[in-house]
Amino acid sequence: MSAHLMNTYKRLPVAFVRGEGAWLWDESGKRYLDALAGIAVNGLGHAHPKLVAAIADQAAKVIHTSNIYRVIEQEKLGEKLAQLSGMDNAFFNCSGAEANETAIKLARLYGHQRGVELPTIVVMDRSWHGRTIATLSATGNRKAQAGFEPLLGGFARVPFNDLEAVNRVAENNANIVAVLVEPVQGEGGIQIPEKTYLSHLRELCDRKQWLFMLDEVQSGMGRTGKWFAYQHTDLMPDVLTLAKGLANGMPIGACVARGVAANVFGPGHHGTTFGGGALICRAALTTLEIIEEEGLLDRARVLGDRMVAGFRQELAGLSGITEIRGAGLMLGIELDRPCNELVAQALEAGLLINVTYDNIVRMLPPLIISDDQADQIVSMLSPLIRNFLAR
Repeated sequence: MSAHLMNTYKRLPVAFVRGEGAWLWDESGKRYLDALAGIAVNGLGHAHPKLVAAIADQAAKVIHTSNIYRVIEQEKLGEKLAQLSGMDNAFFNCSGAEANETAIKLARLYGHQRGVELPTIVVMDRSWHGRTIATLSATGNRKAQAGFEPLLGGFARVPFNDLEAVNRVAENNANIVAVLVEPVQGEGGIQIPEKTYLSHLRELCDRKQWLFMLDEVQSGMGRTGKWFAYQHTDLMPDVLTLAKGLANGMPIGACVARGVAANVFGPGHHGTTFGGGALICRAALTTLEIIEEEGLLDRARVLGDRMVAGFRQELAGLSGITEIRGAGLMLGIELDRPCNELVAQALEAGLLINVTYDNIVRMLPPLIISDDQADQIVSMLSPLIRNFLAR
């Protein structure tokens, strides 16, 4: 561990020096099966040859010029995301937190343009939207917020998957201008709402002229078996935020908008130095091409179902298992007790996972894993969970 890095991470005692597909190798040459994909970032796994070639080719041409000028690759990426999502336009920055910050600013400006003096956004318990002051204030994780008060106002928090709570806020707060929600909560523990939850939120937003804003930073880019999780329904958001899997490890975020939301910003309302650069957008465009060419949306659905079924079989009847759930390749195994020690045990066994909310084993494997690798994740992790619960 370096003494010259701020102490902001409790890092595991391993450093990876090479990757290929779903595998990583550490400094000693030990191999690990990656069931985390950089926390849903490396959907194409590691060192995908087509992506590596595209990044090298673009780096040899131009990396950055700034948004003072047109960026052709950015224009192409905006067009591609509009095609895939049905949305109208996009703003690009460097992370999911920045994408959500953009959405928050857009909603506030939308409110002011409608004469709302104190624009307020409905957000959810257990949500995760980022670590900037605005996105941390929107996030429903008290542990992450502690010590950073005073948090930003302008948010009304309700339980996730609770329509009545949203209805009560709607009746009692005339300043609401938007709802910001994850279709599947990732950091919150792979929490999947009732099938009608999002559609009812959409209907409420339509009635109240609120913006319906979906945070798909983790659930987007094919992770649930569709380009975006909302595409499992027939609804459309007004604002969509993306990052993580969009460029397979290159730093990018996007706030994508439709209809009235697409016309809220004007010149000077928002900006970024690094966002939407030629190199990053080329990487994103190539990532999207590969997902299409390799049929990875269908693979995410099939493999996710296969792994959930495998874990349910391996862990059937085991006392201490609360629930096994998944949405494509977003997988969670909830235990009835804290289980953070499983992360180190899996690492020792050559498997990368993590634990969120102290008691939910989370897996976000690359979309390119094989059937055998999916089965291997199940066969490696299941005995660790069985032994842990037995103790």
